[in-house]
Amino acid sequence: MNITKLYAGLATVAVLAGLAGPAAAAEAETPTFTRDVAPIFQAKCEACHRADSIAPMSLVTYQEARPWARSIRERVSTRQMPPWHIDRTVGIAEFKNDRSLTDAEIDTVVRWVDGGAPQGDPADLPPAREWPDASKWYFAERFGGPPDLIVRSAPFTMPAEANDAWWKPQSETGLTEPRWVRAIELRPATVAGRRITHHAIARLEQEETDPLLRNANATDDDDPLNNSGLFMEWAVGKQGELMRPGSGKLMLPGSRIIWDVHYSAAGEEITDHVELGIYFYPRDEEPDHRQVLHLMGATGGGALDIPPHSVTVTEGFFPLRRAARIESYQPHMHLRGKAMSMEAILPTGRVRTLSHVGDFNFNWHNAYVYADDAAPLLPRGTVIKVTAWHDNTAANRANPDPNVWVGYGDRTVDEMAHAWVNVTYFTDDDYEAELEKRAAGTDDN
Repeated sequence: MNITKLYAGLATVAVLAGLAGPAAAAEAETPTFTRDVAPIFQAKCEACHRADSIAPMSLVTYQEARPWARSIRERVSTRQMPPWHIDRTVGIAEFKNDRSLTDAEIDTVVRWVDGGAPQGDPADLPPAREWPDASKWYFAERFGGPPDLIVRSAPFTMPAEANDAWWKPQSETGLTEPRWVRAIELRPATVAGRRITHHAIARLEQEETDPLLRNANATDDDDPLNNSGLFMEWAVGKQGELMRPGSGKLMLPGSRIIWDVHYSAAGEEITDHVELGIYFYPRDEEPDHRQVLHLMGATGGGALDIPPHSVTVTEGFFPLRRAARIESYQPHMHLRGKAMSMEAILPTGRVRTLSHVGDFNFNWHNAYVYADDAAPLLPRGTVIKVTAWHDNTAANRANPDPNVWVGYGDRTVDEMAHAWVNVTYFTDDDYEAELEKRAAGTDDN
């Protein structure tokens, strides 16, 4: 055999393969919208990016998504979207409501855009996802009907042009007996109302029967709100709250709801009210463990004092008077908010980092709900430490004015520093039993 001719032939084959291979491989490897990207959008984006929802554009169809391809790439690759600001490298990383994209999903979207954002075969498109009617209660199908109790705020009319307003009426619950709550929804009553409602808080006022469950940073034992305190919040990014099996919130006879609704002008006069939908446990299925939503302020009981051109750190400490399971964590700050962490200082002195939000964004109010087998179980005597960072410098792109001093206040240009923390309390014996179930991998929550 002529070795020279053999090498020449192999070289020719290699050249031809080199010419055809990359093109064929690129065509085969480039993701398409119908096969690869649409399932990601359905799972992680359509909750907001669909008709008549809160996002500025729909991503349901290829025709709707294609014009935004470059913007989608930028937001996805930098993890600005979907909004999920927990640091995945610190503390607990498993959540029941995690809407962040995996590294593989981000890679798919980026390669789709870089490959020309092809549509693909329409036959590959998954069936359209059916979303709940916004006029209906989110948990109604799960529980076989509307909420057992609906509490409504008094109506409020927001002028077309006006400064922000905080509406704080009160509503009686009408309860004549204790009832255990298994799910809660809170929402503006109308679609128009969502345009003016920045957020809405429902506080539960009642004569508390258990002094150990008073609000975590209370200073006045005679204030009923120090006991029951927070109940539910609605904001962009939050839908409702579902209690884990075996736990619930307790509403007592004669209780009432104290509202705190933040309204902003929308360019036209709008009248709306807020609705609180409550689903009760059946009377013969009362839970064993009580859950309380605590507001844990990160200011050490003092006021915020944020000088111009500075990054300020504040912290707060909250003892657990009983053993507990931490159900969820939600940082709350305003435009200078930079980061917030939650740590557990155990009775042994060991410090355990639970969660850290390192890229806080005031436009989104994410409640990070821990997965069933990851929700931290903490013994009585644990101290929860909440640390907040505020960036009042020009480097903070959200900062309206780095030249001014900033203190505590309700306005968006003022500041806050607290975490909403859902806590389920246990007896010491029940706590030990929960630890054993977790270790055995039989956690049935």
